[in-house]
Parts: sequence; structure tokens; C-alpha cells
Amino acid sequence: MVEKTITLENISLVDFLGAGNQHIRQLSAAFPGSKIISRGNEIKLQGPTPIVTRIADIIASLIEHYHEYGQVTDQQVDHLIAAETETAAMRQAQSSPDVIVYGARGGVIRARTANQQKLVDAVLNYDLVFALGPAGTGKTFLSVALAVRALKNKEVKKIIISRPVVEAGESLGFLPGDMKEKVDPYIRPIYDALEELLPAEKLTAYYANKTIEIAPLAYMRGRTLDGAFVLLDEAQNTTPSQIKMFLTRMGPNAKVMVNGDRSQIDLPHRQKSGLIEAMDVLRGVKGIAFVEMTADDVVRHRLVKDIVLAYDRANAHPENHHPDEDRGSDGLGALPRGGRR
Repeated sequence: MVEKTITLENISLVDFLGAGNQHIRQLSAAFPGSKIISRGNEIKLQGPTPIVTRIADIIASLIEHYHEYGQVTDQQVDHLIAAETETAAMRQAQSSPDVIVYGARGGVIRARTANQQKLVDAVLNYDLVFALGPAGTGKTFLSVALAVRALKNKEVKKIIISRPVVEAGESLGFLPGDMKEKVDPYIRPIYDALEELLPAEKLTAYYANKTIEIAPLAYMRGRTLDGAFVLLDEAQNTTPSQIKMFLTRMGPNAKVMVNGDRSQIDLPHRQKSGLIEAMDVLRGVKGIAFVEMTADDVVRHRLVKDIVLAYDRANAHPENHHPDEDRGSDGLGALPRGGRR
């Protein structure tokens, strides 16, 4: 318990404290662990140090308001109490060890599942981390949030994010439009995540000065990625030579993340996934972490988890799956063997 006395100078007590010390009652109700006593031109505060400090801050703001406007209203007291309560909650959240970063609109970004927390811990302790798991488990957003945190904490000088843009046999040279138009559809989820995490003005500045770079995987060739947080997303769609090229770009003081979903490989038939090969080759190498996500980590619509599990079951028992019976010409589902409903 501490005690603090605030002296009110050149202040009309009625205009400042309200009729019948109404404003003192408002403060007392907002901070039940405290005692607030008004005697003459002094206000005495008693209670735990954090609470007394918060009340004193509110009273200091009320004094400033009084000197500017000549009175204090009940509504102004309520407004300052609410603002201080929100600020205190933000401070408490910021000191919490599970907070990753604050979003562009002030929201707290933290791990939402046990495996997401494992991923956060792995990034803190390893320079190269593979995040593996099905769609909807938050791999991309969480990875971008960790990159933004590293940049804000000055652990890295820049963020470099890449995705393979060669999917289902398409190559950049045959796609219409300029480079940005060609790449944007593949990179859009990265932009969306960054827009959730950083204010628009700051994000624009980071793009302009290359503090944040987003580029197709082919543009990593020949570079040494030093002092950067480097993210390769959708790595299941890399070839073995591409992922080897990417991993060997890692320079001093770099942090590298590789995300992928083994169930969504879009490479041409018979083309081996570089992610699958890297997992086989690099498991057991000291300094590299592998974090496996499951359907339990899905944070999208509740049906996404059920969809992932259904496909897992189908892939585990392919003999029970008949693609030619999956749908009829009317798109209403499987037809019986006779072709009639």
C-alpha cells in the first residue's frame, strides 16, 4: 500500500470535483482497491502502487482539462477512466510473453494453438525453421507476424518474403501482364498479412526503401540474404534445385522460415517437391527445427478442420475413393452405379 497527496492550486473545488464530490465517487467506483479522500484543496490517494499511479495520472489529466476549459464534467471523468483502463490493458498485454506483435489497428497478435506456440518458440531458438501443416493453420500469417516483430525489435534490418510462382506447369514468361501483375495473385496473401500488421503509411515506406521485399523465388538466385528475416511460403511447390538455391542464400545474422503443406503440391505430375526432399535430407541437422501443424491447429471456419480431416482419411485409404463417382453432370454429388438417382 502506498499513499500519495495531490494539491489542487488555483482550482474551484466545486467545478473540479463536481457536486457532492461526484468525480471522487466515479474514481472510487472505477478503482475499488483504492481509497480516495478529498480534504480542502488536497486529494489523498491510498492503495496498491499500480492503482494509485493510474488514479494520479487521471487526476493530472483532469487538472490539465480544468485549466483549459474551466470545469470538469462527469462525462470527461468517465472518458479518462475508460482511456486509462484501455491503456493499462495494452500495457499488460505488451508485457505478456505470449504476445508476438500488435496489429495495424492495435489488436494483439499471439499464438492461438499449442503448435503455433511451438512455432513461435522455434523461431526464437533456431535460425532455420520449417513450418509444415494443412491449410488454415495460420502458417503464413504467423510467420509474417514473427518477421514484423523481428523488424520492430531491430533483430533484423529487413524482411524478404518469397513464394514460388510456377504452379501447375505455368511459368512467368507465359503469363500476361507486367511483373507486378504476374506475381500479385501468388503473393496476395502476403500483402494481406502485412496490411493487418502494419499501418498503411509505414508499409508503403517499407516497400519504397526495400525494408520489406516481396519477390518470386527465382529472384533470390545469386543473392546473399544477410541480416534479414527471410520467409519462403508455399514451399511444397518448389523443385529440389529451387529450395536448395533458396536455403543456400542464407547469410550471417539471418533468420529463415520455410512454410509448406505436403497435401497441396501443385507441381507437374512426376515432379518431386523440393520441400519433401529437404525434409528428408535436413532432418537431424543441428540448428534446424521442424514444427508440424495438424487439423487441430486450423483457425479458419470450423468446416476447414472437417475438410482437412476428410481428405486425410481419403488419402489414407485411396482404394475406397472413386473419382468417377464424385459428381454427376448436375453437380449435385455422386450418382449411384446405374447412373440414376
